[in-house]
Amino acid sequence: MAGGMHRGSSRPSLGERAADSGVRPAGPLPEPAPPPPRQESAGRHCWVHAPPGTAGTVPGLLVEWRQRPEGWQGRVAYAVPGPHGPVLVEAWFPAGSLEQR
Repeated sequence: MAGGMHRGSSRPSLGERAADSGVRPAGPLPEPAPPPPRQESAGRHCWVHAPPGTAGTVPGLLVEWRQRPEGWQGRVAYAVPGPHGPVLVEAWFPAGSLEQR
């Protein structure tokens, strides 16, 4: 619609025309639905201690857990410096290498 988004025109806006039409809503608008509850699988921030390719501890995003015969492991996404900028890495770590942020 040409020129319909600009204020200051000589014609009334769409909102003004709707208000002047005499048509009113039948009743109050329904309440919006509440947001869905956060699922545990949505990811959690964590510290990753001594991941390969970095020195020390880096921030990561814990994506999921799994249990193995040797213990619990967390799948984590984290960034490491690369030759052309940061590189995103995804890997499984023993639970002892992860710390809640």
